[in-house]
Amino acid sequence: MDSKSTAGNGVRVRLSPRAPAAFDLVAVLMGVSFAFMWSSAFTSAKIALEYAPPFAILAVRFLLSGAIAVTAARLLGQRWPMGAEHWRRIIILGLCQNSLYLGLFFLAMTTVPAGLAAIIASSLPLVVATAGALLGKDRLAPLAIIGLVLGFGGVVLIVLDRLGGDLDLLGLAYCLIGVVALATATLIVRHAELGSGLWMVVGLQMLVGGVTLAPVALWLEHDATVTFTTPLVLAFLYTTFIPGIAATLVWFSLIRRIGAAQASAYHFLNPAFGVAVAWVLLGEALGPFDILGVVIVAVGILLVQRARVA
Repeated sequence: MDSKSTAGNGVRVRLSPRAPAAFDLVAVLMGVSFAFMWSSAFTSAKIALEYAPPFAILAVRFLLSGAIAVTAARLLGQRWPMGAEHWRRIIILGLCQNSLYLGLFFLAMTTVPAGLAAIIASSLPLVVATAGALLGKDRLAPLAIIGLVLGFGGVVLIVLDRLGGDLDLLGLAYCLIGVVALATATLIVRHAELGSGLWMVVGLQMLVGGVTLAPVALWLEHDATVTFTTPLVLAFLYTTFIPGIAATLVWFSLIRRIGAAQASAYHFLNPAFGVAVAWVLLGEALGPFDILGVVIVAVGILLVQRARVA
C-alpha cells in the first residue's frame, strides 16, 4: 500500500516501503552512509570557507546543483510543478531550507566550529517534534517527551561548556535561527503535495536558494577575496555532490526500503559523525563534555524517533 512520507529536508513524496525483514544489512549500510554524508557537510563547508565567502559559495553551489537536478528531472520525464500553490510551497521550501538555513549556517561557520554547527543542526528532529506539539499538529508520547528533554539538554550542556572559551554568540544565534527556519519549512510542506517528482522539487528549491543568495553575495561580498586552491575545489565539489545530491538519493531510497519512521532513527548518528569528522579532519577540540553532550543528544533523538515508530 502506498504511503506519503516526509524526508529530512521536508519534501513529501509518495513511497512504498518494503515489508521489513528481521535484519536488513543493506538498509543499515544505507542509513549509516546517509548519516555520515549529511554530517560531513559541515566539515567540508568549513574547509571551503577558509578560501571563499559563505554566500558566494552557496549561490554557486545551489545554481550548479539545481541545474543538474532539474536537467535530470526532465530527462526522467518529470513535469514542472502545476499551479501557483505548488510553486509557492517550493519557493518557501527553497527560502527556508537553502537561503535561510544553509545561508545562516555557512555565515555562522566563519566563526563557529563545524562540530558545534553539526550538533545544533542535528537537533532538527527535536525542534520539529516540539513545534508540532506546541502548534497542536502532533501529540507527544511520554518516550518522546523524555527524548526531547535529553536532546535539548545535551545541546545546552555542550554550549554552556564552551561559553567560557572563544565561542561566538552571534554565530551561535545564526545557527539557532537557521534550525528554526528549516523546521518551519518541514512543518509547512510535510502535509502538502509539491506537485512534481523528487528530482524536480529538489532542483527547483536549490535554484531558489541560488537566485536569492546571489544578490546577497554581490552586495555583501563584492570585495571579498576568493583563493582558488585544491582544498577549496575538492571541498566545494564534495559538498555539492555528496551531501547535496547523493545523500538525498540514499535518503529516499532508504525510506522506500524500510519506511520513513524507521529511516528517521538514523538521525541519531548525526551528532556523533559531525563531531568526529570535524575532529579528524580539522583538529577541532573534543572535550569530555562534548562527548557526553553528543551521546545525550543522540539518545534524545533516538527516543523521539522510536516513539514515532511505536
